[in-house]
Amino acid sequence: MSGVDSDLLGTDAGYGIEWDVPAPKSGESIALVLTGGGARAAYQVGVLRAIGSLLEPRRPSPFPIICGTSAGEINAAALASGAGDFRRTVNQLAAVWKQFHARQVYRADTLGVMRTGGRWLGAFFVGGRGRHNPTSLLDNAPLARLLSAMLDLRGIRHSIDKGHLHAVSITASGYTSGESVSFCEGIPELSGWRRARRVGLFCEIGIEHLMASSALPFIFPAVRLNREFFGDGSMRQIAPLSPALHLGARRLLVVGTGRPTQAERRRTDAYPSLAQIAGHALNSIFLDSLETDLERLRRINNTLSLIPEAIRVQNNMALHRVEVLVMLPSRSLADIAAQHTQALPRPIRMLFRGIGAMGRSGANLASYLLFEAPYTRALMQLGYHDAMKRHEEVVEFLGVKPRQRVVRR
Repeated sequence: MSGVDSDLLGTDAGYGIEWDVPAPKSGESIALVLTGGGARAAYQVGVLRAIGSLLEPRRPSPFPIICGTSAGEINAAALASGAGDFRRTVNQLAAVWKQFHARQVYRADTLGVMRTGGRWLGAFFVGGRGRHNPTSLLDNAPLARLLSAMLDLRGIRHSIDKGHLHAVSITASGYTSGESVSFCEGIPELSGWRRARRVGLFCEIGIEHLMASSALPFIFPAVRLNREFFGDGSMRQIAPLSPALHLGARRLLVVGTGRPTQAERRRTDAYPSLAQIAGHALNSIFLDSLETDLERLRRINNTLSLIPEAIRVQNNMALHRVEVLVMLPSRSLADIAAQHTQALPRPIRMLFRGIGAMGRSGANLASYLLFEAPYTRALMQLGYHDAMKRHEEVVEFLGVKPRQRVVRR
């Protein structure tokens, strides 16, 4: 694929499609669900750019409900804050991701890497009895500064008051309780919920919630919210679609950051590197629960289709069919990451080389931490093209009717 800038910044990037966009169908609340994945969340921005190109300029967000987890919550918070003008907000978000550098997310200088690495070594030799035991592999203080400069979270309440937003949720995982907590801000009629290992709490969303939800285990430090420390929201999130449904969604557009694959099991004599094991663990955290929850939703939909509506009403069945559209990468993001690891700052390359993350076998770990423009642009371009190839499904799901279609130039 070529011409990255034209794909990201053009309104239709040569697809030659114009659309007339009516309001969503009455009684159907559409939710946008953005999952986690560290730097992989750049793929979501490409998908959003494609959707924005299908909408009229200055049109409010087509998603009254927005749910984000891990790095997906950064995109979710930006969209919620600027829900009054979807295309402009997405363009602003894309401008940040297309110029990303690792140093904007975590300390990538030699001193910063040596300081955190030295604490790990020191804790190892003294058995964890030191005064300054490590809290994480990397220091993500730069991310807090970036988010504070990038986002005006007061825009969330403004979007709600103007009627452009129904609710937004940011999910984090409590290290003490083991609960998946969705911090929500929305219209007054909504209330929280409690299910097995899942809680919904209403509050004013702040930078601290975003930092907690994106705190990758071991890699970034946990964040204290109220009385508990929280980490990445994808951990123990057994039902990633649940927050959207609790907030009233009847239709879900889910943008994931990994594609389901059935890898061939083959013989190998090489012991897996630390990076390979870590990447496998992160894949389990970020990808498996979404696949399971989508399978569960489809099974429920199929069961409900076999029960006549009259019988459901007669027996007060609260279940209802939920329409879902899933957007997943058409290529392996780990393979793309393996092509761009040299873009990382030298201290991070040295650290990654030591744990085996610079080779193809460790590319899964690199794909979550490669916050560098060559990689994020490649992912945005992939997301844009994947969504545009399925534009007919997207416009049908959003209730968009074509005004004029031009043959691709």
